[in-house]
Amino acid sequence: MQRNVLITGAAKRIGAACARLLHDQGCNVFLHYRSSEVEALALCEDLNKLRPNSAVTMQAELTNNLELEALATKASEIWGGLDVLVNNASSFYPTEFSDVTEEQWDDLLGSNLKAPFFLVKALSETLAKNQGCVVNIVDIHAERGLKNYPVYSIAKAGLVAMTKVLAKELGPDVRVNAIAPGAIIWPEALESVDQQQEILQRVVLKRQGQPEDIAKAVSFLIENASYMTGQVLTIDGGRTLFC
Repeated sequence: MQRNVLITGAAKRIGAACARLLHDQGCNVFLHYRSSEVEALALCEDLNKLRPNSAVTMQAELTNNLELEALATKASEIWGGLDVLVNNASSFYPTEFSDVTEEQWDDLLGSNLKAPFFLVKALSETLAKNQGCVVNIVDIHAERGLKNYPVYSIAKAGLVAMTKVLAKELGPDVRVNAIAPGAIIWPEALESVDQQQEILQRVVLKRQGQPEDIAKAVSFLIENASYMTGQVLTIDGGRTLFC
Protein backbone atom coordinates (compact mmCIF):
# COMPACT_ATOMS: atom_id res chain seq x y z
CA MET A 1 0.00 0.00 0.00
CA GLN A 2 1.62 3.25 -1.13
CA ARG A 3 -0.72 6.12 -0.32
CA ASN A 4 -0.51 9.59 1.17
CA VAL A 5 -2.65 9.76 4.30
CA LEU A 6 -3.71 12.65 6.53
CA ILE A 7 -4.71 11.60 10.05
CA THR A 8 -6.19 14.20 12.36
CA GLY A 9 -5.44 13.85 16.05
CA ALA A 10 -2.57 11.53 15.15
CA ALA A 11 -0.22 12.10 18.08
CA LYS A 12 -1.71 9.60 20.54
CA ARG A 13 -4.14 6.77 21.10
CA ILE A 14 -6.12 5.56 18.08
CA GLY A 15 -4.64 8.18 15.76
CA ALA A 16 -1.07 7.13 16.53
CA ALA A 17 -1.94 3.44 16.12
CA CYS A 18 -3.39 4.19 12.68
CA ALA A 19 -0.29 6.17 11.73
CA ARG A 20 2.08 3.37 12.75
CA LEU A 21 0.16 0.61 10.99
CA LEU A 22 -0.43 2.52 7.76
CA HIS A 23 3.20 3.65 7.71
CA ASP A 24 4.30 0.04 8.23
CA GLN A 25 2.19 -0.87 5.20
CA GLY A 26 4.03 1.66 3.04
CA CYS A 27 1.98 4.83 3.39
CA ASN A 28 3.28 8.35 3.85
CA VAL A 29 1.54 9.79 6.89
CA PHE A 30 0.70 13.42 7.61
CA LEU A 31 0.30 13.74 11.38
CA HIS A 32 -2.03 16.50 12.52
CA TYR A 33 -2.12 17.50 16.17
CA ARG A 34 -3.67 20.29 18.21
CA SER A 35 -1.82 20.37 21.53
CA SER A 36 0.17 17.11 21.75
CA GLU A 37 3.30 18.50 20.12
CA VAL A 38 5.82 16.37 22.03
CA GLU A 39 4.07 13.12 21.16
CA ALA A 40 3.52 14.12 17.52
CA LEU A 41 7.15 15.07 16.96
CA ALA A 42 8.40 11.90 18.64
CA LEU A 43 6.12 9.73 16.49
CA CYS A 44 7.19 11.56 13.34
CA GLU A 45 10.85 11.09 14.21
CA ASP A 46 10.34 7.36 14.82
CA LEU A 47 8.61 6.90 11.47
CA ASN A 48 11.18 8.89 9.51
CA LYS A 49 13.96 6.78 11.01
CA LEU A 50 12.27 3.77 9.47
CA ARG A 51 11.73 5.48 6.10
CA PRO A 52 13.10 9.00 5.49
CA ASN A 53 10.68 11.74 4.44
CA SER A 54 7.65 9.51 4.96
CA ALA A 55 6.08 11.44 7.85
CA VAL A 56 5.39 15.10 8.58
CA THR A 57 3.55 16.95 11.34
CA MET A 58 1.47 20.11 11.52
CA GLN A 59 -0.31 21.81 14.37
CA ALA A 60 -3.77 23.19 13.68
CA GLU A 61 -6.91 24.13 15.55
CA LEU A 62 -9.49 22.49 13.29
CA THR A 63 -12.35 24.68 14.50
CA ASN A 64 -10.44 27.65 13.08
CA ASN A 65 -11.21 27.83 9.36
CA LEU A 66 -7.94 29.53 8.45
CA GLU A 67 -5.86 26.88 10.21
CA LEU A 68 -7.98 24.10 8.73
CA GLU A 69 -7.48 25.48 5.21
CA ALA A 70 -3.74 25.77 5.81
CA LEU A 71 -3.62 22.14 6.93
CA ALA A 72 -5.56 21.02 3.86
CA THR A 73 -3.28 22.97 1.54
CA LYS A 74 -0.08 21.57 3.01
CA ALA A 75 -1.46 18.02 3.09
CA SER A 76 -2.41 18.33 -0.59
CA GLU A 77 1.00 19.61 -1.63
CA ILE A 78 3.57 17.83 0.55
CA TRP A 79 3.78 14.61 -1.52
CA GLY A 80 1.99 15.88 -4.61
CA GLY A 81 -1.52 14.90 -3.58
CA LEU A 82 -3.58 13.13 -0.94
CA ASP A 83 -5.19 9.69 -1.17
CA VAL A 84 -6.78 9.23 2.25
CA LEU A 85 -8.24 11.40 5.01
CA VAL A 86 -8.82 9.85 8.44
CA ASN A 87 -11.02 12.14 10.55
CA ASN A 88 -9.97 10.99 14.01
CA ALA A 89 -9.54 14.22 16.04
CA SER A 90 -12.28 14.62 18.64
CA SER A 91 -13.18 16.50 21.78
CA PHE A 92 -14.76 14.21 24.40
CA TYR A 93 -16.07 15.17 27.82
CA PRO A 94 -19.35 14.95 29.78
CA THR A 95 -21.96 17.69 29.60
CA GLU A 96 -24.84 17.56 32.05
CA PHE A 97 -27.94 18.40 30.01
CA SER A 98 -29.16 21.09 32.41
CA ASP A 99 -25.75 22.79 32.45
CA VAL A 100 -24.76 22.61 28.76
CA THR A 101 -23.24 25.87 27.57
CA GLU A 102 -23.09 27.31 24.07
CA GLU A 103 -19.30 27.13 24.31
CA GLN A 104 -19.44 23.37 24.98
CA TRP A 105 -21.91 22.90 22.13
CA ASP A 106 -19.71 24.82 19.71
CA ASP A 107 -16.56 22.96 20.80
CA LEU A 108 -18.00 19.45 20.61
CA LEU A 109 -19.95 20.01 17.39
CA GLY A 110 -17.01 21.92 15.98
CA SER A 111 -14.35 19.26 16.53
CA ASN A 112 -16.53 16.20 15.89
CA LEU A 113 -18.70 17.39 13.00
CA LYS A 114 -17.93 20.83 11.56
CA ALA A 115 -14.18 20.28 11.21
CA PRO A 116 -14.47 16.90 9.46
CA PHE A 117 -17.04 18.32 7.04
CA PHE A 118 -14.96 21.31 6.01
CA LEU A 119 -11.76 19.28 5.89
CA VAL A 120 -13.38 16.85 3.45
CA LYS A 121 -14.66 19.83 1.46
CA ALA A 122 -11.20 21.40 1.31
CA LEU A 123 -9.58 18.11 0.26
CA SER A 124 -12.31 16.81 -2.05
CA GLU A 125 -10.53 17.84 -5.25
CA THR A 126 -7.25 16.06 -4.52
CA LEU A 127 -9.08 13.02 -3.10
CA ALA A 128 -11.24 12.77 -6.22
CA LYS A 129 -8.25 13.12 -8.52
CA ASN A 130 -6.60 10.18 -6.77
CA GLN A 131 -9.79 8.09 -6.43
CA GLY A 132 -9.24 8.35 -2.69
CA CYS A 133 -11.29 7.74 0.41
CA VAL A 134 -12.35 9.20 3.74
CA VAL A 135 -12.59 7.27 7.01
CA ASN A 136 -14.49 8.96 9.84
CA ILE A 137 -13.98 7.73 13.40
CA VAL A 138 -17.42 7.87 14.99
CA ASP A 139 -18.64 6.07 18.14
CA ILE A 140 -21.03 3.28 19.09
CA HIS A 141 -22.89 5.89 21.16
CA ALA A 142 -23.81 7.80 18.00
CA GLU A 143 -26.70 5.38 17.62
CA ARG A 144 -28.22 5.37 21.12
CA GLY A 145 -26.43 8.13 22.98
CA LEU A 146 -24.25 8.01 26.09
CA LYS A 147 -25.77 9.14 29.38
CA ASN A 148 -24.34 12.49 30.54
CA TYR A 149 -22.67 13.03 27.14
CA PRO A 150 -25.60 14.43 25.13
CA VAL A 151 -23.70 16.96 23.04
CA TYR A 152 -20.87 14.54 22.21
CA SER A 153 -23.39 11.84 21.26
CA ILE A 154 -25.31 14.27 19.04
CA ALA A 155 -22.08 15.33 17.34
CA LYS A 156 -21.06 11.75 16.59
CA ALA A 157 -24.57 10.95 15.33
CA GLY A 158 -24.14 13.88 12.98
CA LEU A 159 -20.82 12.46 11.79
CA VAL A 160 -22.53 9.16 10.97
CA ALA A 161 -25.14 11.06 8.95
CA MET A 162 -22.37 13.05 7.28
CA THR A 163 -20.63 9.82 6.28
CA LYS A 164 -23.71 8.65 4.41
CA VAL A 165 -24.50 12.02 2.85
CA LEU A 166 -20.96 12.67 1.64
CA ALA A 167 -20.73 9.17 0.19
CA LYS A 168 -23.51 10.28 -2.17
CA GLU A 169 -22.05 13.72 -2.75
CA LEU A 170 -18.53 12.53 -3.55
CA GLY A 171 -19.21 9.25 -5.30
CA PRO A 172 -18.12 7.66 -7.51
CA ASP A 173 -14.69 9.26 -7.20
CA VAL A 174 -14.31 9.27 -3.40
CA ARG A 175 -15.48 6.59 -0.97
CA VAL A 176 -16.61 7.73 2.49
CA ASN A 177 -16.96 5.23 5.34
CA ALA A 178 -16.81 5.26 9.13
CA ILE A 179 -15.67 3.14 12.06
CA ALA A 180 -17.53 3.05 15.38
CA PRO A 181 -15.20 1.93 18.20
CA GLY A 182 -16.46 0.48 21.44
CA ALA A 183 -14.35 0.01 24.60
CA ILE A 184 -10.91 0.53 23.08
CA ILE A 185 -9.10 3.02 25.32
CA TRP A 186 -10.64 4.08 28.61
CA PRO A 187 -11.40 7.80 28.87
CA GLU A 188 -9.03 9.52 31.26
CA ALA A 189 -11.98 10.35 33.52
CA LEU A 190 -12.96 6.66 33.83
CA GLU A 191 -10.32 5.50 36.27
CA SER A 192 -12.47 3.18 38.40
CA VAL A 193 -11.67 -0.48 37.81
CA ASP A 194 -15.21 -1.34 38.94
CA GLN A 195 -16.67 0.95 36.26
CA GLN A 196 -14.44 -0.60 33.63
CA GLN A 197 -15.40 -4.13 34.65
CA GLU A 198 -19.09 -3.19 34.60
CA ILE A 199 -18.73 -2.06 30.98
CA LEU A 200 -16.78 -5.18 30.00
CA GLN A 201 -19.53 -7.38 31.40
CA ARG A 202 -21.70 -5.95 28.61
CA VAL A 203 -19.14 -6.85 25.94
CA VAL A 204 -19.68 -10.23 24.30
CA LEU A 205 -15.94 -10.92 24.03
CA LYS A 206 -15.47 -9.89 27.72
CA ARG A 207 -12.37 -7.84 27.06
CA GLN A 208 -11.22 -4.41 26.06
CA GLY A 209 -10.20 -3.77 22.47
CA GLN A 210 -6.91 -2.23 21.40
CA PRO A 211 -6.13 0.81 19.23
CA GLU A 212 -4.62 -1.60 16.71
CA ASP A 213 -8.08 -3.12 16.21
CA ILE A 214 -9.30 0.22 14.90
CA ALA A 215 -6.14 0.75 12.86
CA LYS A 216 -6.68 -2.61 11.12
CA ALA A 217 -10.24 -1.62 10.29
CA VAL A 218 -9.02 1.68 8.86
CA SER A 219 -6.51 -0.22 6.74
CA PHE A 220 -9.27 -2.53 5.52
CA LEU A 221 -11.48 0.37 4.44
CA ILE A 222 -8.59 1.97 2.59
CA GLU A 223 -7.20 -1.06 0.82
CA ASN A 224 -9.75 -3.88 0.74
CA ALA A 225 -13.17 -2.22 0.57
CA SER A 226 -13.27 -0.81 -2.95
CA TYR A 227 -17.01 -1.55 -3.24
CA MET A 228 -17.99 -0.04 0.13
CA THR A 229 -19.13 3.51 0.71
CA GLY A 230 -21.51 5.18 3.13
CA GLN A 231 -21.07 2.36 5.66
CA VAL A 232 -20.21 2.19 9.36
CA LEU A 233 -18.05 -0.65 10.69
CA THR A 234 -18.70 -1.36 14.38
CA ILE A 235 -15.59 -2.55 16.22
CA ASP A 236 -16.82 -3.13 19.76
CA GLY A 237 -16.42 -6.81 20.71
CA GLY A 238 -20.20 -7.18 20.63
CA ARG A 239 -20.90 -4.33 23.05
CA THR A 240 -23.87 -2.98 21.09
CA LEU A 241 -25.63 -6.35 21.24
CA PHE A 242 -26.37 -5.54 24.91
CA CYS A 243 -27.61 -1.97 24.38
